[in-house]
Amino acid sequence: MNDDYILSMKNISKSFPGVKALDNVQLHVRKGTVHALMGENGAGKSTLMKILIGINPKDEGEIFFDGKQIEIKNTNFALHNGISMIFQELNPIPNMTVAENIYIGREPVKDKSFFLDKKKMIQDTRDLLNNLKIDIDPKEKLVDLSVAQTQMIEIAKAISYNSKLIIMDEPTSAITEKECDHLFEIVKELREKGVSFIFITHKMDEVFQIADDITVFRDGQYIGSERAENLNNQKLIELMVGREITHMFPKEEVPLGEVVMSVEGLTKKGVFQDVNFDLKKGEILGFAGLMGAGRTEVMEAIFGYKKAESGTIVLNGRVVDFKNPKEAIKAKVALITEDRKLTGLFLPLSVRDNMIMPSLKNFSKFGFLKKKNIEKTCAEGKEWFAIKTPNMNQKIKNLSGGNQQKVIISRWVVTDPQIIILDEPTRGIDVGAKSEIHKFMTNLARQGKSVIMISSELPEVLGMSDRIVVMHEGRVTGILDGKVATQEKVMEYATAVVRD
Repeated sequence: MNDDYILSMKNISKSFPGVKALDNVQLHVRKGTVHALMGENGAGKSTLMKILIGINPKDEGEIFFDGKQIEIKNTNFALHNGISMIFQELNPIPNMTVAENIYIGREPVKDKSFFLDKKKMIQDTRDLLNNLKIDIDPKEKLVDLSVAQTQMIEIAKAISYNSKLIIMDEPTSAITEKECDHLFEIVKELREKGVSFIFITHKMDEVFQIADDITVFRDGQYIGSERAENLNNQKLIELMVGREITHMFPKEEVPLGEVVMSVEGLTKKGVFQDVNFDLKKGEILGFAGLMGAGRTEVMEAIFGYKKAESGTIVLNGRVVDFKNPKEAIKAKVALITEDRKLTGLFLPLSVRDNMIMPSLKNFSKFGFLKKKNIEKTCAEGKEWFAIKTPNMNQKIKNLSGGNQQKVIISRWVVTDPQIIILDEPTRGIDVGAKSEIHKFMTNLARQGKSVIMISSELPEVLGMSDRIVVMHEGRVTGILDGKVATQEKVMEYATAVVRD
């Protein structure tokens, strides 16, 4: 093994039933560097990292770490040998405190006893968070933290192991731009101390902001490695998808029709106040704002998932007050939630079951399921969205994030919605899948359906929206025409620093 490398993974292969996830791939990480591992969803990135952290065994290949060959039997072995990981899907224990979450399984004990030294654990946590400039109380319960705060705790936990190599799988997918800058400062400080990082992201700007080296996988195969300085966005995308993507935002001009929904004075004290906007037929209405602006909460209130205290929702000329999502779905309103794992998917079930779940009554007669109709609908959904799965019996949890997202979207297409709300529809998925979802949104608008899209990615908001509603701290601060809106103007409204 080359002494310059902290990690060398050679000729690694891994198969699951019906699919070869990794085919003779390699990864070489230099000491004291940030190495970006790039590829579309399903490329094999997370599979390789699960092998490295000890969750899945490899079928073939060799792993060399810190100068010696190792067999990683489990996660404890990896952690004790200096490898830790921040997972894409957060797994906190909500009713435990920050300190308990960080030190679970390795809690400090009092001298010459088996009793927990709670005081030391809290102080160690406070010291750790202070060193990382994370302003969160160690005694706070995870259930009371935001998604972004929970992500920062997961980052602190990984760093607390004093690892030589830290794997970061989509660490910025749920944090603000300010918190992202903070994270990168932490990474740079640790890199200067000799810590190495493997960084997985779908945000191109981040790659060139933080990475020293880049390795690309495609369909479970190794495509190549290169110094970051020798690549640019376009070259990297072509390596990842095997083709040039020229129309990332395929927005078409669609004649807008009448107003199909009006929201007037929608308020929930302490969450959002006096929210007003209209949605037109054939429109893609973007919602922009910083994390905590209240965008998701407004959509949950419209959909009947959480109750607003006052305000009016007028749908097709009729005042509605959905008491639950079932009523909203019946009225042809659909919501694709922000967190696909927590609120979007039925993880133990198959692709087929996930695809037809909201429409089961349409596939049954006298209590019996119409299996032929189900198979036909699922086959169409699989073809429409190019869903990569060995078969419809495959458990949804075994699919990549992008393919899971496509299944969720196809599920709601089956209900034939007139209004579809997409909350962060492309978060954590690759450029190829993003392009397909953008085309789907354009097709909906062309069919005369109306789309509300919440997105924290400003290029997406600007590229796909007819109009943009900007929110700040629970209020609508501006509604901009998509044709003339700029990133600077959106940010002025998102931070409530508006210059007329």
